[in-house]
Amino acid sequence: MSLTIAVAGKGGTGKTTLCALVIRHLLARGRKPILAVDADPNANLAEVLGLAVPATIGDILDETLHQPEPLPGGMSKDAYIEYRLSAALAEGQDVDLLVMGRPEGPGCYCFANNVLRGHLASKAQNYPLVVMDNEAGLEHLSRRTTNNVDFFFVTSDATVRGLRSAARVRELIDELGLAVKRRYLVVTKAPAGQPLAGILQEQVAATGLELAGVIPYDPLVAEFDVQARPLVDLPAAAVSVQAAEELFARVMAAV
Repeated sequence: MSLTIAVAGKGGTGKTTLCALVIRHLLARGRKPILAVDADPNANLAEVLGLAVPATIGDILDETLHQPEPLPGGMSKDAYIEYRLSAALAEGQDVDLLVMGRPEGPGCYCFANNVLRGHLASKAQNYPLVVMDNEAGLEHLSRRTTNNVDFFFVTSDATVRGLRSAARVRELIDELGLAVKRRYLVVTKAPAGQPLAGILQEQVAATGLELAGVIPYDPLVAEFDVQARPLVDLPAAAVSVQAAEELFARVMAAV
């Protein structure tokens, strides 16, 4: 059975960067292969992993739903979609990536999420580790795209709004009764060398989440982004990597 690590939180709080740091941590310890899942319609996990995506689930659904010709071999639409999805995996040396993407035009992502959930359950059986980058907000929880998670990291920047958003994620997990074994708060982009204090400390406690750690703002992350370099290649001396390594070594010691 796969061990699943999921990341969620308010937009702009570094969810995708944290996913890259998780994957970097696991690979450095020989934990592979890993199935990375980009469940955010605004997908950018491929860039931080340095992978080229052949197709997204959204692409495949659009092509199938608008295909004017009969499906080959008398296949049902569900069977044909499953067949097409087998070619949607971006394969790396130790990390493979599945990207949900988004359907074109108006409409919700519910069908794409349902397809992702079913396909993910099937694919995950072939990997000991799954790392999922979720969309900003709460919709993925309501649709139960994120469920049966071993480690759930909720990100927040060092702001009151970010921490209150993290609290809402925790509240919805409880309300829906999602199967989450361990859940943690990770505060990102904090000023280096300055502990959280005052109202921020109070808001951290109010989230109802255990604080796993604080990852300071790292100018090297911004530099890698500008240069389109994969964040999994960040050097060990980077302040974000050092903070993340300490954090993961403590809360995921058995992984």
